[in-house]
Amino acid sequence: MATPKNRRNETEQERRDRQLMELLQGFRVAVTGVQVLFAFLLTLPFATRFHTVDDTGRVLFYIALFGAAVASICFIAPAIQHRILFQAGQKPLLIRRANRFGIAAALALAISITAATTLIVQTLTDGWATVATAAVVGLLASWAWFVQPLLTRRAVDRAGHPDDDGDGREGRETEREAEREDERADEAEAVQHPLSRGGADVR
Repeated sequence: MATPKNRRNETEQERRDRQLMELLQGFRVAVTGVQVLFAFLLTLPFATRFHTVDDTGRVLFYIALFGAAVASICFIAPAIQHRILFQAGQKPLLIRRANRFGIAAALALAISITAATTLIVQTLTDGWATVATAAVVGLLASWAWFVQPLLTRRAVDRAGHPDDDGDGREGRETEREAEREDERADEAEAVQHPLSRGGADVR
């Protein structure tokens, strides 16, 4: 039986390979910015004027540092797991985990960027500028990274349209068909194994 393909003329294995590579490539882009922010925060306590930062500023620093650390761990985790689970047949699981790690990393990064920016502005000015900066940065990150794509996803799900690369409804149907094909192959193998063992016993 021919392996089912999606609108990109991909088999299920090819589709999973592409999805994983796209995720890892996106993480490579994002982790560069995280590393720059994390490195800056790690060196900040050694600055000559850090002792002048008040209690609020120190809380902001700890939040920013912790958020950057979490974002770094989450962005790097899929690549490490991919190495450890190499050739273990767990690519679908890796894709799901990578997607969740990416969302968690984006949330942590948004918190870190907001806290770090607020800390810098608080050091330079006082009052409304600090609050306004925190609000603008936090709202912009929330809208661009979470709210807007979630609204788009909800609209697409309601319309019932597959996405442009066959990963929507059509992609899910292809994946289910591939799973059924795997089940049929397993059943055929289970039938053949007893026969093989029986033949070996006779000999």
